[in-house]
Formats: sequence, C-alpha cells, structure tokens
Amino acid sequence: MSPEFTPFLSTLGGALIGLSASALLLFEGRVAGISGIVGGLFAPKAGDIGWRVAFVAGLALAGLGGMFVAPHLLAVEVTRAPWMLITAGLLVGIGTRLGNGCTSGHGVCGLSRLSPRSLVSVLTFMFVGAVVAVVAGKLTGGAS
Repeated sequence: MSPEFTPFLSTLGGALIGLSASALLLFEGRVAGISGIVGGLFAPKAGDIGWRVAFVAGLALAGLGGMFVAPHLLAVEVTRAPWMLITAGLLVGIGTRLGNGCTSGHGVCGLSRLSPRSLVSVLTFMFVGAVVAVVAGKLTGGAS
C-alpha cells in the first residue's frame, strides 16, 4: 500500500473529529479522550455508561463502515512481530495512565482549550514516539 496525499479527505476527517469532540464537550461536558472514555467502561458509575458505550460503538461502526466503503484506505501491512505489538500496546496504556490522558484527549481537546499540560504532553508523545520509531527500526533492521 502506498501512502496517498488526500488533502480534502484529511481536512474533512479532521473537521469531523473536531466537531464530534466539540459536541461531546458541549452536550455532555466531557472531553473526547479515548483512553478515559474506554477506561470508564471498566469502572462504570451510575448514569455514566450510556454515552461511553455510544461513543465507542460509533468508533467501531465507523471503522466497519469504512471497510465496506473504501477497504483499500484501511489496508495495513503488519511488519512487526506480535510481541512487539503487544509490548507497544502495553506501553501506550501505561503512558496514558501516567500522562492522565491520550493523544486524542490532550492533542485534540487539550490543545484546543489551550491547556499547558496538554501542550507538554503532546510534545512528549511526539518526541518519544519519534525516538522509539528510530530505535525500533535500528534494532529490528526495518525502515522506520
């Protein structure tokens, strides 16, 4: 799969993400941070589960819809060993707990609210992600 430059679709996608994050904040008073939303499903509070289930179901249904509408856009070739993917997932989970949020919460919602904590978090995510990608590429002989 070769990467395609799609400025219209990318802009449309970004606008939809911003619109949905704004709607969730406006109508529910909640930040659209995926790790916090999913985490709340594992420790539910009374009256707090419906919107979380709807949000996660919307993410899943949008992905499934995308598979039927344009499957080539979602095609991914996994070139890493399963243990690397599992380790990466665990590290991301630990990082979201330590950072009090994930890239969607800090990057989309926090930056738009001019949160200094979110700015530091996003800069940290980006820097560490770049370093890990380079180191992983060097250790495994793959292109990063």
